[in-house]
Amino acid sequence: MKLTVIGLGYLGATHAVAMAELGHEVIGIEPDKTRLEKLAGGELPFHEPNLDKALIRVIKQGNISFKQSHDEQSKDAVAHFLCVGTPQLDSSNAADTSYLFSAIEALAPYMSPDSVVIGKSTVPVGTAAELKSKLSKLSGFDAHLAWNPEFLREGTALEDSLRPDRIVLGVEDEHSEKILREIYEPIVSSENTPVLVMDIPTSELVKVAANSFLATKISFINAMAEISEASGGDVVKLAEAIGMDERIGKQFLRSGIGFGGGCLPKDIRGFMARADQLGVGSAVEFLEDMDSINLRRRQRIVDLARHEFGSLDDKKILVMGAAFKPDSDDLRDSPAVDVARKLKLHGAKVVVHDPMALDRLGIVAPELESNEDLIEASKDAELVVLATEWKDYKQLDPNQLLVKNKTVIDGRNVLDVGLWQQAGWKLIALGRNVHN
Repeated sequence: MKLTVIGLGYLGATHAVAMAELGHEVIGIEPDKTRLEKLAGGELPFHEPNLDKALIRVIKQGNISFKQSHDEQSKDAVAHFLCVGTPQLDSSNAADTSYLFSAIEALAPYMSPDSVVIGKSTVPVGTAAELKSKLSKLSGFDAHLAWNPEFLREGTALEDSLRPDRIVLGVEDEHSEKILREIYEPIVSSENTPVLVMDIPTSELVKVAANSFLATKISFINAMAEISEASGGDVVKLAEAIGMDERIGKQFLRSGIGFGGGCLPKDIRGFMARADQLGVGSAVEFLEDMDSINLRRRQRIVDLARHEFGSLDDKKILVMGAAFKPDSDDLRDSPAVDVARKLKLHGAKVVVHDPMALDRLGIVAPELESNEDLIEASKDAELVVLATEWKDYKQLDPNQLLVKNKTVIDGRNVLDVGLWQQAGWKLIALGRNVHN
């Protein structure tokens, strides 16, 4: 089938490549010329394991092309996927949906009465109805619009696209459902993937509800870490014990400096804002507490460092990690970057290392010093902070680091305590009573 994918950021580029991998003829629409040229040349504008090879593969197969704007070829497309960003507004917690409306304004002249516009962006519930109304007015006919939320995890995005644990179809007519089922038929038939068909408002709620639940689970165990610290308990053992209850499960029960990235923080804040608009803000008031818990864990690293040294003035601190999670170079709302900035504000000489994200760090936080050589970066450091749980750090031999003072704060609770202590290090872990 011939498809357009509008917006080739993280979501759109991944979805476009995945659709091309399935054998569809994909036209990627991206107004950013620099990003477009990179993708057309087989280069990703971000780091995502395995997606780069898949991009080159589908280009060679001729299954994908890239354009800065729509042209006559878009008129032949059966479906148009909306994958543009919905960032948080600067003025409030609400999501900025203006890019979606701009996208359909550009698309409308190239729509046909039988084509289907399919939203994949995470939006406030009710956005689809507004988009459909505007699209119908612009196109001059009753436009088909459906919602098909994404559930990508950075680091496993292509796998999540081609082997999802479920496919959600928010539809209001049989034609839209038929087109969507045909698009995803290769996945459904090969992977036996469940397909959930529902009304559009419910489909709009699925992604933000899922992210809110995950944020709540992460924040809960971080709240338990605060109590463990105050009482002498061990939050890692606590998480292990409660995670064995099948009603709870062990996933997302690892305490640390909290979540970040371009989805969870933005989505829960946007969810709160939309609930307020609908007059049911009290239903999700607890999310405000979750957000606060999450942010407090970042400050906890600074508090531990100050407790250890008193003043941080002129203390060299190595922060291991900049990306918000491993296998990504995404710095959006990164706890690691936030911690590094806070330490610097308290007078520390901060040096940041990350296996993938240092180029972006130079743009996002040019005030932070960085070094791509971890061993060199560690020279004469008086404190090491693990802020992103890259495999490189978890497998690191602590004897390699050229520090002046062997003290490490494990902000992700992933280091081998015995190994580091045997190497003569004082290890400080969040929510744990580690005997040094």
